[in-house]
Amino acid sequence: MMSSCWVQSSVDRGAARQFFKGVEMKRWVAKLLVISVSILCSWGTSAPNVLFIAIDDLNDWVGALGGHPQALTPNIDRLASRGVSFVNAHCQAPLCNSSRTSLMTGLRPSTTGVHGLGPWIRKVESFADVVTLPQALSKAGYTTLMGGKIYHGGYGRQADVEWDVVGPGASGRPFPEEKLVETPSQNRLVDWGEFDHEDQEKGDWIVADWAVEQLNQLGEQKGDPFFLATGFFLPHVPCYATSKWFDLYPSVSLPEIRRLDRDDTPRFSWYLHWQLPEPRLRFLEENDEWSNLVRSYLACVSVVDSQVGRVLDALELNGLSEDTVVVLWSDHGFHLGEKLITGKNTLWSESTRVPLVFAGPGVAIGESADCAAELLDIYPTLLDMLDLEPTQRLEGISLAPQLRDPSVTRVRPAITTHNKGNHSVVSKRWRYIVYADGSEELYDRWNDPNEWENLAEQPEHSSVVDWHKAQLPKVDVPAAPGSHSRILEQINGEIVWEGRVISDSDPIPEN
Repeated sequence: MMSSCWVQSSVDRGAARQFFKGVEMKRWVAKLLVISVSILCSWGTSAPNVLFIAIDDLNDWVGALGGHPQALTPNIDRLASRGVSFVNAHCQAPLCNSSRTSLMTGLRPSTTGVHGLGPWIRKVESFADVVTLPQALSKAGYTTLMGGKIYHGGYGRQADVEWDVVGPGASGRPFPEEKLVETPSQNRLVDWGEFDHEDQEKGDWIVADWAVEQLNQLGEQKGDPFFLATGFFLPHVPCYATSKWFDLYPSVSLPEIRRLDRDDTPRFSWYLHWQLPEPRLRFLEENDEWSNLVRSYLACVSVVDSQVGRVLDALELNGLSEDTVVVLWSDHGFHLGEKLITGKNTLWSESTRVPLVFAGPGVAIGESADCAAELLDIYPTLLDMLDLEPTQRLEGISLAPQLRDPSVTRVRPAITTHNKGNHSVVSKRWRYIVYADGSEELYDRWNDPNEWENLAEQPEHSSVVDWHKAQLPKVDVPAAPGSHSRILEQINGEIVWEGRVISDSDPIPEN
């Protein structure tokens, strides 16, 4: 286990060694004292706290990541300015439940079979007793608190089981009386636009209120170290914001697209998002809604950024910043026209690339790391930083070396999975995708950051394909019993999307 001086110690290790010079004492006694001093330096007077900030459906449209030239996220940016931002970080699944389950258990979706919006991991018999991140910290003496969306929906909100304290749930409310945009899907959540309401009514404001209150109390008590998890809903649809947030974006730049972008992608790539509530680009253009959706998304990104700022301010005002590791992440990205779609459920950059920022004691200041990183790595990284041993097998790898020095080499790629057999493997330069039918894609991310030109069939890149293919998960289980929503399967040679067979002759849905 690596050891770092997270809290300044008054004991000098060199002085400890010097003390033993000339003293006739067995070497093992001297060594024992040096080790003890090292442990004291690592822990200081108390273990660091952890502030865990989750954001739903936030892609790389963050100032620090440069995903959109107009994105205004001053609070996330200031967190990045005092820590390390992993600019090549990727989720393990482009869907809420599977992504969050992976992060919180330290296991890949290909290991657990949690690929859809259900089931809750505790309902999967072989993983019913898995030790989640908050449980691991609770066993180490941490007070664990959760408000908003950490797991998907109502999962994992059991007090005294998953957490010590459970706060308010996440919500996209308030809603207008009627949908603002008539989309092909009548799903109430698939909506966007300027809506007159009080910001203080928003679910994310209420969650931030709760987090601020907890920090105020924790700052006064100065008791056991805490793990405070705060999960925000926006910019998940519905993307509603008031005029002051829309006024930040009087006009917007639309994502750069290529009209024939899907011509060199396999037909199987469509199966991952065959029919979804989120509309295709075609609908947005035909109904003059593309700019409105982009503007709404950006406005909501700024709304949630403001709530992140309120929580960070409370951390600082309560004198907790110096002793608290802050981790900010998003569960997956979101397309806004790229690859001719909106939403997630793909294995391309727009779905997989996410913000991942660490700040606090022992973390380099104002640095970025471009090595491939995974949300799966958060669990082992925090254990490493807190000098704790895992109680079970974790499939991530600690990012602690890169937190100390972002230039430290990391070879392992980031892997995203969406249903059995469909994987993306991202290294520092390349993205390799393989689908369940064996069809492939390869993109040179340095020379083609938009991932427009599929190089998989070019012979000169065969060695690149082979290396990335060798990194695929060795375990790749089918959907767990009770799986539902956005489940793609191959059954007796047939492609089955959410229980419906897709034939080779079926036209690709336009919406």
